[in-house]
Amino acid sequence: MAGKIGNDDDVIADINVTPLVDIMLVLLIIFMLTNEEVTEKMKKPVIEVDLPKAASAQKEPQKPLSIVITKDNALYVNGDAVTEASLATRVKAAVAETPGVEAVVSADRRVMHGTVVRTIDAVRLQGVEHVAVNTKEQDIEAP
Repeated sequence: MAGKIGNDDDVIADINVTPLVDIMLVLLIIFMLTNEEVTEKMKKPVIEVDLPKAASAQKEPQKPLSIVITKDNALYVNGDAVTEASLATRVKAAVAETPGVEAVVSADRRVMHGTVVRTIDAVRLQGVEHVAVNTKEQDIEAP
């Protein structure tokens, strides 16, 4: 006899991955459906309180005063071009309109340090107590 046609003693070496794929797809669908619920629960405070109402409560967070200094020393307040002389007037009007307004100064990295300091000083002299300097995140290289 040259060979056997039906050998029952052969070991099956193939792995059937169909059940594994089915389980993974079901898990993926479950995670996709529950993801929104999980993130909503994470946004809620841990301790829930019923806050009292107040007439002076802010409905929306106040928008900060945006001051930009370009590389050629052009000044912009909330997107409008201003001069150094009119900066104080513009900031004073913003403080009168929104008491406690905050300012964010964005200066090009090539602008002289003295120009940025003069701008921050002019803003603070008009009653703005909180002035932030806008920066860009830098990648830190490992030593």
